[in-house]
Amino acid sequence: MSDVKASPFTIGLFGAGGATGRAALRAAREKGYRVIAFDHSAPDNPEQDPLITHVTVDVLNDDLAPHLSGVDAVISCLGVGNDPQTLLDPPPLYTKGTSAICDGMQTHGLKRLVVISASFVEEKNRGPIWFKLPAMVALNNVFAQMAKMEKQLAERRSIDWTAVRPGWLMDGDATEDYTVQADVIPENMIRTRHADLGAFMVTLAASDDWVRGTPAIARHEDEKESSPAAVLTEMVGN
Repeated sequence: MSDVKASPFTIGLFGAGGATGRAALRAAREKGYRVIAFDHSAPDNPEQDPLITHVTVDVLNDDLAPHLSGVDAVISCLGVGNDPQTLLDPPPLYTKGTSAICDGMQTHGLKRLVVISASFVEEKNRGPIWFKLPAMVALNNVFAQMAKMEKQLAERRSIDWTAVRPGWLMDGDATEDYTVQADVIPENMIRTRHADLGAFMVTLAASDDWVRGTPAIARHEDEKESSPAAVLTEMVGN
């Protein structure tokens, strides 16, 4: 019998420093996976974990292929800031950044990719008009870029992609009692926890579930966190 131990499942995680990225990193390590954590800048206090490797990359300008050697699946938690200037003219992280990731994957014959999109790419008619108007105007360019990303992924025949569509993201512990359905979150839900989203993406990365699909994920939350007024207050930072 061989004494050689099998290497752990390895995830390349882009956007590892964001809220969803950190949640995905925790979920992956809880499953015993190895993680190569990519971000634009190095973390201030990196984990002392031999199965986590932090790598600084610029997805818009760097050749990502050299960094993806030995990876089994890729998760992209790339996202943009919510300050007004960024929302008005968001950097092309979803489009150009995701394309760069796909190019790097194809160099190594990697197939499995899980990315973040949004339920509101499909359906924007949620909530009263006083909520929809400012919310959708503010995020229109971001949602348009996500929609373009999904279209670009659909044209990548060699990539087994999944574009996960959460609702309005929020903090909170992982729950495992979220709802997943095709394309759009349920009408009576609007919030998705970063922790639930990250854990769900890790589960998808190690499976063939929802390949070339757009699962929407959300959860019932308290009224104080899920009302249109609460969401709008978070958006404007008050």
